[in-house]
Amino acid sequence: MQSIDYIEFIGNAFEAFHDTQDRFRSHFQLDDYTNWFYDQASELLTLSTDFTEINFKYIPIGTYSANSGTWLWTWHNSDSIEKGKDQTLRIKAFGTEKGYDKLIEGYFKSDEYAGWEFIAIAHQLLGGIGGYNVKSEHLEIYMLVMEQIDNDVAAKIKEQTITCERHGANRMAFICQHLNTETQTGFEEAFPSYKGMELEEDDDLQAWCDQCELERLRTDGWNDESMEFAGIKLVCEDCYFEIKEFNL
Repeated sequence: MQSIDYIEFIGNAFEAFHDTQDRFRSHFQLDDYTNWFYDQASELLTLSTDFTEINFKYIPIGTYSANSGTWLWTWHNSDSIEKGKDQTLRIKAFGTEKGYDKLIEGYFKSDEYAGWEFIAIAHQLLGGIGGYNVKSEHLEIYMLVMEQIDNDVAAKIKEQTITCERHGANRMAFICQHLNTETQTGFEEAFPSYKGMELEEDDDLQAWCDQCELERLRTDGWNDESMEFAGIKLVCEDCYFEIKEFNL
């Protein structure tokens, strides 16, 4: 049974979100875009027509299934690979603090209107410039839109993603041929890193083993000789951090 406090809270959240959503739809003329595409690895939502496109950074909030009449929070969804989904744990923490069951349970019976209710709550707690939902077969996917991304920047972000056999679509990373999760070889990297971190435009996750570090120092930096020894290969971000954890 919902408490009065929750009903009052969602009412206030809806009121604040309504004005934000109206400005969002009007400013970007969302109704003019006939196509949508979202990329989990880059966390970009792209709206387009035959002549133009616009890109946004988003946080996945959850999904509604028309088949089962259920809501699934993205923090409870193992199929969601977006790094930003961890931010939705703040919604769960808020629900735990206030005793709001709908914000605590990961998966439960719901109705088709719940998605916008939860987008309004997400906006209240996480910010953002609006909400968006897409329909894929029987599933409705709800996103909190955080900011517009320049099209040129978005194109570069999308170019930095690969499809991993184990982890699916993901950001790319680079490691030497000696790094693995079977034999510890040490772990050196270009800069301190953590999973899901924002990267500068020209930065990539890069790591190499202790032997490669000795070779790099011997040749006074990366050159043809040290690069040949390293045998740099491409992996996904999840693989990169699994290897990092194992070797550290």
